[in-house]
Amino acid sequence: MTLPALDSLRARLFAAIAFVALLSLGLALALGALVTREAVERNTLRDLSAQFDLLVESERRRVQAFSDLPSLQEFLRPQDEQVVPVPLNGSSPLLPPEEAAQLRRGARLDGTLDTDGTRYLYAARLVQGRGFMLLRPASSTNSAWRPHIQGLVIVGIATAALAALIAFLLARAIARPVRRVAEATRGLAGSSAQPPLVPVEGARELASLAQSFNDMALQLGHAREAERAFLLSVSHELKTPLTAIRGYAEALHEGALEAEEAAGTIVSESRRLERLVQDLLDLARMRKAEFSVRREPLDLAEVAREAVRRYEAAAREFGVELEAAGAEDARAVGDADRTLQIVSNLVENALRLTPAGGRVRVVAGLGTIAVEDTGPGLQPEELPRAFERFYLHSRYGRERPVGTGLGLAIVKTLAEGMGGSVDVSSTPGTRTVFTIRLPAPAPAPAPRASLTRA
Repeated sequence: MTLPALDSLRARLFAAIAFVALLSLGLALALGALVTREAVERNTLRDLSAQFDLLVESERRRVQAFSDLPSLQEFLRPQDEQVVPVPLNGSSPLLPPEEAAQLRRGARLDGTLDTDGTRYLYAARLVQGRGFMLLRPASSTNSAWRPHIQGLVIVGIATAALAALIAFLLARAIARPVRRVAEATRGLAGSSAQPPLVPVEGARELASLAQSFNDMALQLGHAREAERAFLLSVSHELKTPLTAIRGYAEALHEGALEAEEAAGTIVSESRRLERLVQDLLDLARMRKAEFSVRREPLDLAEVAREAVRRYEAAAREFGVELEAAGAEDARAVGDADRTLQIVSNLVENALRLTPAGGRVRVVAGLGTIAVEDTGPGLQPEELPRAFERFYLHSRYGRERPVGTGLGLAIVKTLAEGMGGSVDVSSTPGTRTVFTIRLPAPAPAPAPRASLTRA
């Protein structure tokens, strides 16, 4: 059995448990010794009383009781006992007046007394009108109760050893899960790889600690994988326009391309790069503590009309019909600016994807606003992942005029930030609908009827 370091949890648990066990054992031994000593004294006093009764009975048959007291003292000396006559008027220091009065009435007295610094066990009897006491020093009982104390000490030592072993095992059992979690935490902090999960064992609190660590480790592993995939996607998306800009700039420098052609491509790619950087900044701001949204009543029908006004010119250029529609009651609770940003992102995506002659509608209702388009749509297996960063861009980046790949992720973050949600449904080639749901306002209280007296 190896002792743990003094500053470790196991050492402190071991010390605390061992201290409590030893303290309890010490108290038990002290109380046991006291009880044993009192029991031995009671038994000795009972024996002393019975012995004196026999002696008194034999002396009562004599003409004068205890007439040969010196010979009797010689007989009692080996037992460390003596018979002492006491006056019945209460003048003796061995027998107070109250007890002397009881003895005069023939009472049998047994007990203990202290005289000249010595404690005695005594038995007092009235014999032929005279008082006599049989005395034995209380110290003579030591030899009787010492074996009991030795037995208690031996049992105490064995119990202390057993308690120390149990304390060590218990402290190790409690500290082992904590140590495993600590070691796994160090591995989790120092390595990007997924750390091994710790066993869920021990008491309920320790098992809960291990389970919480395992959940955190799994979530951190997923977050690291998502971060790695995000960085790879961002690197790829940044590399594409930068490569195009560099290639056309070098071709322009070498005179291989016309300035107008090269400048047009460079401007187009730089704008794409600017949009990507802006979207990344928006996502970063949304994950900061200072990012906040207002919760105020707003009219979703007005948001729909404003989004249509923003993109009327772009819709004419694309040859797409753009319109707003809505119910009379299109109230909601949210941030008007953030809601307009969400709808604008969806309308811009819809206009970019809808072919000429198609239609885009912004429909407002109570607590909902939807953007419908007649573009190519999404396959059923793509719908659950439509709002993941770069997911649709990675699938259709070369086939469709998609944006930066972050727009739908921004839409989802903003909607959830206002306490709402967003989902998508699609029939490929026919109709695709992105629906934003925001908290609806509380219904207005019904007007109270007023009573008038005639």
